[in-house]
Amino acid sequence: MTDPIPFARMNGLGNEILVADLRASDARVTPDAARALAADASTRFDQIMAIHAPRTPGTDAFVRILNTDGSEAGACGNGTRCVVAALAVETGQTRYTFETIAGIVTAEAREDGQITVDMGKPRFGWQEIPLAEEFRDTRAIELQIGPIDAPVLHSPSVASMGNPHAIFWVDEDVWSYALDRFGPVLENHPIFPERANISIARVVSRAHLVLRTWERGVGLTKACGSAACAAAVSAARTRRTGRTVTVTVPGGDLSIDWREDDHVLMTGPAEWEWSGTLDPVTGAFARDADEAA
Repeated sequence: MTDPIPFARMNGLGNEILVADLRASDARVTPDAARALAADASTRFDQIMAIHAPRTPGTDAFVRILNTDGSEAGACGNGTRCVVAALAVETGQTRYTFETIAGIVTAEAREDGQITVDMGKPRFGWQEIPLAEEFRDTRAIELQIGPIDAPVLHSPSVASMGNPHAIFWVDEDVWSYALDRFGPVLENHPIFPERANISIARVVSRAHLVLRTWERGVGLTKACGSAACAAAVSAARTRRTGRTVTVTVPGGDLSIDWREDDHVLMTGPAEWEWSGTLDPVTGAFARDADEAA
């Protein structure tokens, strides 16, 4: 039996995150464990951020990101903020450099309690996202749902922020669309060989977007940091907004700044809920005695 490891249940704007500390263990959180944790109401999550010992000099940790279905993600901005918040309590350190399967991510805890994550550079090439066929201009691709002559959603902008994203622009309230019905169909559309995060976005002003997201491997979520970044850069790229915007998601507001050096900075909060230990192979868990319900 694998020794239990420390973990914390946290959230970033309602995006439920489990931060699992495997820095002192050779174990990995298995897909079976992830699915078991997702199935339990006490540990239901959007992402698991599994912290491993660094494998590259100059980084603080290697972070694996697991979705509720056990699949791996390349980026999770809200989860990264939770990792920073958890480690900062332990070390007092404010700046971190993490490695993920999508590359290097840096983050900083600010004096105002907010956490800024450098999400890196967006990718717009059809092969980089990736798409199953060539589109020279990914600001709007040929994809729609609904009747051909009156589609409900159409012509999304697509981009990668470590994960594939499709953003459908709408003029109406984003809550007026049945994203729970359209999301699974679009996530698994053949145009997305690695599936995709599906978002509906409305432009409120040159500095404000409202966003709802169906997250790949997860479903509807209160907040998706990489989707907020993908929507922000796509809005700027299509001249709907400037390069610095507030993105309102169901859980609250994120500040997104697409800098001139092409890096995307995301700023928002992280909240601690409770801690415990878990078996990374089976998903069996126990709350710390002083935090037991």
